[in-house]
Amino acid sequence: MSAFLYAATRTPFGRFNGALAGVRPDDLAAAAITSTLARVPGLDPAAVDDVVWGNANGAGEENRNVGRMAALLAGLPVSVPGTTVNRLCGSSLDAAMMAGRMIESGDAEVVLTGGVESMTRAPWVLPKSAKPFPAGDVTAVSTTLGWRLVNPRMPKEWTVSLGEANEQLQERFGISRERQDEFAARSHQLAHAAWESGFYDDLVVPVEGVDLTRDEGIRAGSTPEVLAGLKPVFRTPEQGGTITAGNASPLNDGASAVLLGSEKAAATIGADPIARIAGRGVMALEPQAFGYAPVEAANRALARAGIGWDQVGAVELNEAFAVQSLACLDAWKVDSDIVNQKGGAIAIGHPLGASGGRILATLAKVLRETRQRYGVAAICIGVGQGLAVVLENCDVTETAQ
Repeated sequence: MSAFLYAATRTPFGRFNGALAGVRPDDLAAAAITSTLARVPGLDPAAVDDVVWGNANGAGEENRNVGRMAALLAGLPVSVPGTTVNRLCGSSLDAAMMAGRMIESGDAEVVLTGGVESMTRAPWVLPKSAKPFPAGDVTAVSTTLGWRLVNPRMPKEWTVSLGEANEQLQERFGISRERQDEFAARSHQLAHAAWESGFYDDLVVPVEGVDLTRDEGIRAGSTPEVLAGLKPVFRTPEQGGTITAGNASPLNDGASAVLLGSEKAAATIGADPIARIAGRGVMALEPQAFGYAPVEAANRALARAGIGWDQVGAVELNEAFAVQSLACLDAWKVDSDIVNQKGGAIAIGHPLGASGGRILATLAKVLRETRQRYGVAAICIGVGQGLAVVLENCDVTETAQ
């Protein structure tokens, strides 16, 4: 038995402190659920066996189990359960992978997956004092991104910033600042062209009450020359710094949703499947090497799908940083023209818990548009992990397995 993708939508991705800053994460998640179910009006929401939702924070308005909260806010029957998955940046791709296993094992027929992040609204947290009524000051810690309240037993080399970890990666593989800026400019240019061509019109649904119809961070005029003028953020030029605000993904707000089901669930859903989950892979490395973890995750997913890179017609790789994206592409030796053809996270944005659902839905549509049979969606994850999924285009394959 296989699991299939039937429908998917997402909100526009907003900038940090941008147009979506006033929207709670549980409301963003509910908007994605509502818009995805609207794509399959023949489906009785009560027939959804489970909601599996991704979120990297959980410390604030997500109320720890934002999957259940969002399902209730979206008006699903109280009988539809919901759970929340946290694999940081890979949370919503992990949610889809888990749902796929549920369907393949026969534990479920229809599962709604997705993810959400409001990095703007991520709260500050105060650690509880070891003693009551401390006399000194207490520091509030931001939960927006990266390590917080680090266990002192963790080796220092594991807990460097995400940016420093990727500076180490560029040193390891000799990936120049020029290549990074060229890759980043391409992301903006392709994302803008995709919006202009109408590619995202049926994938992205505005959030009610918010005047935002497109991803907020895309800069159509980005060029390598413009990006070259930005200063490195994590190291100085004298220290060999190459990573800037222009060749790394920004902080964002947004949500994505993907409806999965078995082959026989087509009758219940009232729609034909779009793509089949053909393989899955997960990989872990040293925490500071997280950017390179998608390499083996994708190789494992392809092996489980029974195919090689020569049969892959499209790749959606989440662009956390240009340098880690280039390191992965160099290792896979794929044609760059098939990678992130509609732009990537450097331009579109990376609201952590929502990005996996975004790349999976984009990949499914790119496969249909290009008439390619197989594609790979892959994502790097903080603390040294990577995930990947292989999709098979149902419009191209002769027999769904």
